[in-house]
Amino acid sequence: MKAPRILGLVLARGGSKRLPGKNVRPLAGKPLVAWSIAAAKACPVIADVVVSTDDEAIAQVAREHGARVPFLRPPALAGDTSTSADAALHALDFLRDQEGAAYDAVLLLEPTSPLRASADLPGVASLLARRWDDTDAVVTVGRVQLEQPAVMKSMDADGRLAPWVDLGTGELPVAWFPYGVAYAVKTEALRRHRTFYPPRVLGYTIERWQNYEVDDLFDFLCVEAVMQHFKGRLP
Repeated sequence: MKAPRILGLVLARGGSKRLPGKNVRPLAGKPLVAWSIAAAKACPVIADVVVSTDDEAIAQVAREHGARVPFLRPPALAGDTSTSADAALHALDFLRDQEGAAYDAVLLLEPTSPLRASADLPGVASLLARRWDDTDAVVTVGRVQLEQPAVMKSMDADGRLAPWVDLGTGELPVAWFPYGVAYAVKTEALRRHRTFYPPRVLGYTIERWQNYEVDDLFDFLCVEAVMQHFKGRLP
C-alpha cells in the first residue's frame, strides 16, 4: 500500500494533581508540551500536528510552538478517568467533520514522555507501515531495570514480605514497560477497539535514558537532568 497518512496527536489536558501546570512548566528552555510538538513537526511522515487540550493556556503555548489547536477538548474527555483513546477519537471526528481530513493512522505523543531520539517517531511509523497487513499498532517500550516484577515484593498487614510473582529459581525474564514516547495505531483499529493496545500490537524498543515519564516533581527533575546531560539536544 502507499504510505499511510498519519496524524501527529499530542494530548495535553490541564488538570494535574501531582504536578500542577506540568504541561507548560519550563523544561530545558521551553515548556514541557513543546518538546513533543517539536518532535512531531520534525517527523517527515506526519501529515499534521494537532494538540488536543481542554486548557487555553496550553493551547496558546502549543500554537506558539507551531502546533494546530483547532478545538478545545470537552471537559468530559479531560477528567482523571478519561481515556487517551476517547480523546483521540474525538480529535479524529472533529477533523473529519469540520475539516474533511482523513488519516490512516494516529501517532500519539504524550507530553510527559519528552525524551525522544530523532529516529523514534520515523521508526515507529515505518514499523507500522511495513507490518500494515498483520499489525494494528506499535508501542514504544523500554526494558525494565531495577523495578523488575520478578523481584518485587508484596507486604501484608503484619509487614511480612512475600514474592509479588513467584517464578521459582533461574534467570529472570525480561520485562518491558510501555513508556509513552510514541503510540502508533491504525485509525480503523482505534475505532473498532477503542484502545491504543488492539490485539495485534508490536513493541518498538527505546534506550535506557528514555525510561522516564513526568507524573510528579521527582520525575520532572530526572527528565530535566537527562536534558541537561544532552545539553537540550537529544540523540
